[in-house]
Amino acid sequence: MPLIPEEPQIHESAQGPRVTPATGRTAPTPRPVPGPRPAAPSRPGRPGPARPAPPVQRTARDAAATKPGPSGPAAPAAPQIQLLPASAEGALDAAEEAVDLLLESGRAPGDILVITTGDPHPWAAHELSFGEASYWAQHDAGDDVFYTDAAVASRAASRPVVVVAVNGGADGIAASALPLAHSRAGALLIVCGDPQQINSVLGAGV
Repeated sequence: MPLIPEEPQIHESAQGPRVTPATGRTAPTPRPVPGPRPAAPSRPGRPGPARPAPPVQRTARDAAATKPGPSGPAAPAAPQIQLLPASAEGALDAAEEAVDLLLESGRAPGDILVITTGDPHPWAAHELSFGEASYWAQHDAGDDVFYTDAAVASRAASRPVVVVAVNGGADGIAASALPLAHSRAGALLIVCGDPQQINSVLGAGV
């Protein structure tokens, strides 16, 4: 409903006092009727301190998603390679000396596998005379140094140290024997033979 503006009030004090004829008393000056009070301007509210946002609640599913998964198995380290220069005729003797040094340094006999590329080691030739079953049973027992020919060395299991005597044999047999010996050596590969021939094979992919 719209407000009706009030007529202006004229104070009688401006016209002088009125005298009442009956009593001669001065009539009191009427007090102006106050108009409606204007509404108080709204006071802008003071911004309070900003409340920090509540921490994000992570569910078990979220935690599992952000947790790094286990790393895969580490790749096995490549064995160390040592080259002992020797002629084809002296390679087997060099391999025997290497085995003696390994045993003196504390290596267990069952840690060592010896591979020959030419004539077999006398121990292997002797044991094979009793049959292959007895020969490979000693390999499986793993109690002593085991000597084998490169032609059947793929049947031998891995050992910490493999010694290869490049003492002749058919053309290219060293090229196949050295990669096989490298795959069977866990920590150390010792190759006895002609350095030029061995390096050419080792540089080709061993």
